[in-house]
Amino acid sequence: MDFIGSLGLQQREGVPSCPQEGLPCPSNSSELVQECLQQFKVTGAQLRQIQISLLDSMEQALKGQASPAPAVRMLPTYVGSIPHGTEQGDFVVLELGATGASLRVLWVTLMGIEGHKMEPRSQEFVIPQEVMLGPGQQLFDFAARCLSEFLDALPVGNQGLQLGFSFSFPCHQTGLDKSTLISWTKGFRCSGVEGQDVVQLLRDAIQRQGTYSIDVVAVVNDTVGTMMGCEPGVGPCEVGLVVDTGTNACYMEEARHVAVLDEDRGRVCISVEWGSFSDDGALGPVLTIFDRTLDHESLNLGAQRFEKMIGGLYLGELVRLVLAHLAQCGVLFGGYTSPALLRQGGILLEHVAEIEDPSAGAARVHAILQDLGLNPSASDAEFVQHVCAAVCTRAAQLCAAALAAVLSRLQHSREQQTLQIAVATGGRVFERHPRFLSILQETVMLLAPECDVSFIPSVDGGGQGVAMVTAVAARLAAHRCLLEETLAPFRLTREQLAAVQAQMREAMAKGLQGEASSLRMLPTYVRDTPDGSERGDFLALDLGGTNFRVLLVHVATGGVQITSQIYSIPECVAQGSGQQLFDHIVDCIVDFQEKQGLSGQSLPLGFTFSFPCTQLGLDQGILLNWTKGFNASDCEGQDVVCLLREAIRRRQAVELNVVAIVNDTVGTMMSCGYEDPHCEVGLIVEQEVCGSLEGDWELLEHSVWHREMLERGRPRLLCELTTGWSNSRVQQTCLELVVCWGEEGKAFTHGTGTNACYMEELRNVASVAGDSGHMCINMEWGAFGDDGSLSMLSTRFDASVDQASINPGKQRFEKMISGMYLGEIVRHTLLHLTSLGVLFRGQQTQRLQTRDIFKTKFLSEIESDSLALRQVRAILEDLGLSLTSDDALMVLEVCQAVSQRAAQLCGAGVAAVVEKIRENRGLEELTVSVGVDGTLYKLHPHFSSLVAATVRELAPHCVVTFLQSEDGSGKGAALVTAVACRLAQMTCV
Repeated sequence: MDFIGSLGLQQREGVPSCPQEGLPCPSNSSELVQECLQQFKVTGAQLRQIQISLLDSMEQALKGQASPAPAVRMLPTYVGSIPHGTEQGDFVVLELGATGASLRVLWVTLMGIEGHKMEPRSQEFVIPQEVMLGPGQQLFDFAARCLSEFLDALPVGNQGLQLGFSFSFPCHQTGLDKSTLISWTKGFRCSGVEGQDVVQLLRDAIQRQGTYSIDVVAVVNDTVGTMMGCEPGVGPCEVGLVVDTGTNACYMEEARHVAVLDEDRGRVCISVEWGSFSDDGALGPVLTIFDRTLDHESLNLGAQRFEKMIGGLYLGELVRLVLAHLAQCGVLFGGYTSPALLRQGGILLEHVAEIEDPSAGAARVHAILQDLGLNPSASDAEFVQHVCAAVCTRAAQLCAAALAAVLSRLQHSREQQTLQIAVATGGRVFERHPRFLSILQETVMLLAPECDVSFIPSVDGGGQGVAMVTAVAARLAAHRCLLEETLAPFRLTREQLAAVQAQMREAMAKGLQGEASSLRMLPTYVRDTPDGSERGDFLALDLGGTNFRVLLVHVATGGVQITSQIYSIPECVAQGSGQQLFDHIVDCIVDFQEKQGLSGQSLPLGFTFSFPCTQLGLDQGILLNWTKGFNASDCEGQDVVCLLREAIRRRQAVELNVVAIVNDTVGTMMSCGYEDPHCEVGLIVEQEVCGSLEGDWELLEHSVWHREMLERGRPRLLCELTTGWSNSRVQQTCLELVVCWGEEGKAFTHGTGTNACYMEELRNVASVAGDSGHMCINMEWGAFGDDGSLSMLSTRFDASVDQASINPGKQRFEKMISGMYLGEIVRHTLLHLTSLGVLFRGQQTQRLQTRDIFKTKFLSEIESDSLALRQVRAILEDLGLSLTSDDALMVLEVCQAVSQRAAQLCGAGVAAVVEKIRENRGLEELTVSVGVDGTLYKLHPHFSSLVAATVRELAPHCVVTFLQSEDGSGKGAALVTAVACRLAQMTCV
């Protein structure tokens, strides 16, 4: 029989009725048969309406809508993960209620991915009538005795056993192992159980029995057992579909969509309970007079309307009603109706399945009808087959419409163009009816063409599936313990952070006095912060990599205006002589002056020089060693300001007044200090050194603007153009390029890892003469802990990262905070968890073993609140990691632990600095601002708030405001120069 487009429903009116049934009975026999068959035909439009209506009801229930009550319940089962094939061990299953007046005990052995399958052992026990109707304690004691009797025959010994409890009665589940019985069904009437947690009742009975140590891990219904017992297929098996006496489905929903859970991470299996779906607007047009009669004669009038059109308990009854009607109207069996045909339950699912089975042949159809006391003709047998086909075809189509609603829900919530998924099927209708599955598949393809669905029969879903739920719960619990054990060293207590703060205070004091200390506490000869009175035009030179900038900074009443240009330093110059390098720099400054109309003017110049230096004065900086690919000869050990001035003199016609040499941390403080006079601390926390941008731009390969934007150096424009793109990774990359390149869109390279500076009382600086006033101190705090003081906080993963670095044993504080290292710490942690079998099914990948493959920017992306779990998975899959949702959640936790420790250590350092300033000034409470720069601080979604929270906790008497710097390396250098000029003028006056 064809369906969907060609199937129509035409309820006829004005047709005479057979008085004994109250059903329409046309005078023409052929018309009557067609009328009856036509009523069970459903159009494609009607199926789509059911799909839409059910989906709407599902979404209302997920949101917790109470009024009007949704037509389906959408119950969380608290199963949060599907099997991934590594589950191992022995598990016990107790089934109660699945097979009526009996219970079944199973022993299931799971062998993991490398093992062969072992058939479960099972035993069925008949429950006496007096137990089914007696006290609840008697029933559960009976179950405990059956468990013991079953286990006595097995070599269990004293081992602890984990049990899954299949309890097939209406329950309200509040946890994986917590389920309250709502009402008994199936002939059970045990007192004292309704309203009680059946898991606890079973536990109490097992304890009273006292024979075996059994932990009841999970309580499961048969639909979830079907899904969990599914053999792995092409796609993940995340939907379970049961059509047995009744019908139901379950699927893995994003936890953040389930209002009752109040959870925003991971997934949870939802039992749809779609048998109760009863939207009159959707179901009304497809309800026949036979459906209404069946409902009227049922024990639950008006309930489970959808189930009564699909479930195996009802298909035979619908067929019986149609055949009885046709017989009473004289169309079938010569108008004869046998007592069996008129008796409710006279035709069962098994009869319908055999009648439709093409291999059974006409002889079998005749035999079934004769068993009902009928004497069918050949045409009667053919009509009966048509009736069975019509009833069962409609059932399969309606079931397909409901399944299509679930698949649409999954596709929408996961935002996938094509959903590839496996559906586990279970129940007697699937097992016995010859065509039900094929009709279901064909209808699903028409209603959900964007879903690639594999249907996989569940193997003993009520047994192995329950064992699998138990095994998965046991695996997750064991993995959770290993994860917590691994991450525990990263979770710092307040006492540990206070100890870091105290140790830093001690190291600061020693460094200021010139004593041995891991903090160098270098004077910068910057003696004041901006007070807002600075005015004038200043040049700034920002050298920190193979590209550098020249800036014109105009400081006026209305604020600071910056004009800048980027220049490159060819490799031959960076690797040549020092004279060649500084001559090239001066040539670029001259070019900039000409373009800005500044030729012949001698403007004060601030020089940001982001290489290791010892500063002897505001305009004196001795280069210790080159980094970042520079190796210009005759520079190390020299005053770089003198080298710059000599190059200026060689150019002759140029007049430049080099006033100050500045590092980027001081520039950050000064840049923010212009906006806030309370800013007396500078902090830099970089995510990664901004060097070659090729890797970042690889993400934009498919952008039509990509090449042009790269050439024009305008990531801000690109960021604006990509607003609204679904690819949040592209947006994140654009934002990162904006932060790294600056608002002007000029590419430059920087990266100090992490450092801090602050305004210290001059009297405390032993290396500089004078007892009054202030001096900005460059702490060089990245080296804090190089004396071993942080060893108690170092993990095995920190040690691995340190040993693989170019400076083992050095910059220990920086290696726990800076973005240059956080990705590597995470990578080593993931490798360890993989070796334990906690992640990626224990399968090591070459990509993850590649150094620096896990960028720190991935931490920022993975921890972003705006990213759904599917996007986290996409980030990790880009690294070649094949992972589950559980893996993605664990990777997220690793990233959170590593970045939280980094932020807290950074906060402990800032707390030490602000407390030092407060005590220096003898204040009860200090109000101070911290100027901050660096992509880790700016781009990580939680880093800044964690730093601030730690400072509040460790420095409660300091009111600290954090200000993000704009171009501290350029604007800050100019403002250092402006302040120096202001102070010089004051001295002259």
